[in-house]
Amino acid sequence: MKKYAFLAALMAATAAGMAHAEERRITVDALGTALAVPDMATITLGVTHEDAEAADAMQATSDAVSAILARLEQMGIEARDVQTRDLSLSPVWSGRNNPNGDRPEISGFSASNRVFVRVRDLTQLGAVMDAVIQDGANDFGGLSFGVQDPKPLEAQARAKAVAEATAKAEQLAQAASLTLGPVQQINEHVGGIRPAAQMREFKVADSAGVPVAGGEISVSVNVTMEFAISE
Repeated sequence: MKKYAFLAALMAATAAGMAHAEERRITVDALGTALAVPDMATITLGVTHEDAEAADAMQATSDAVSAILARLEQMGIEARDVQTRDLSLSPVWSGRNNPNGDRPEISGFSASNRVFVRVRDLTQLGAVMDAVIQDGANDFGGLSFGVQDPKPLEAQARAKAVAEATAKAEQLAQAASLTLGPVQQINEHVGGIRPAAQMREFKVADSAGVPVAGGEISVSVNVTMEFAISE
């Protein structure tokens, strides 16, 4: 009797597995994008000095960076928005490509200090960049725009992606003469903040200083949705 019960349970499990394996589904991908005017910028700036003596090169660099940090504080940039990211001291070689085969020699030293600055008031951006240049910044590694709270943009992009994926699945089901069932699975990937493909002019520095245009930024969310097919 136990043998028959075991066989019946095995057959039922096999039938359920086959039914699950034969279940038909539609899988679609969709991308949703939300646009916004930036309300924040991040500047990567640096100071580099060379001198015959390592200590002198580092001192000149440190003095300039100290002046820059003091100026940023005067302009209302908070301490949480300023961060040192790279501090280096390296030899400067001479005679490395000497055709006579002479050994290269250290002719001096190069000291560098790189700082990231977040500017939350974009009307100050041009003036901030102009001020740090005057105070000794001689190396700019980049300028990027963003938003202080990206979550609302991500929510908009996510809603657009889900709506697009659902419409695409409905279109595929209709074209194949099928009835679309409920959602079985959703996966998403949130992209970073990027400049919009079609930028519009938006001046963020209308006071004296380096001219800067922020344009628009975009946040993208890609979703993969799996729908069942109703019988």
